[in-house]
Amino acid sequence: METLIRLGVEDAGEVLTLQRAAYVPEAQLHGDLLLPPLCQTLAELGEELADPATLALGYRTEAGRLVASVRFRADPGDPETAVVHRLVVAPDRQGEGLGSEILLAGERRLPGTMRHVRLFTGERSARTLRLYARLGYVESHRDFVPAGYQLVHLRKRRRQPDGQ
Repeated sequence: METLIRLGVEDAGEVLTLQRAAYVPEAQLHGDLLLPPLCQTLAELGEELADPATLALGYRTEAGRLVASVRFRADPGDPETAVVHRLVVAPDRQGEGLGSEILLAGERRLPGTMRHVRLFTGERSARTLRLYARLGYVESHRDFVPAGYQLVHLRKRRRQPDGQ
């Protein structure tokens, strides 16, 4: 049984380890070992987790292992939109629903003023794209990456408590 926790600076090392483990297969799939999640430093991640504007959540097992994490931040150009950063699940725990659960848990904790959520992934991440589609995300546009693939940008309109 996993417990949902709020992540802080003290979790930075473990989050970075999980992030790198989860993104290596993505880097191999896209032929791009310079993916930003693989290049992020411990200091950069610590600053991100220390920022009160970051909502960082994780799932810990009873044994204390961090098996999933996600971070949300407000879009600097659109205060009604939250941006998902680094949704990751430990490679040996993928396919168990943890990614869906933690993403939805984060969405529920966003302020009501945030009407949209956006994120992106690489075009070759078919499993991830199917997950996002199941959760209501729709493609908004694509960007070409010099490494030879496209980033697929997706958006989701949040359901407001009053049903709007």
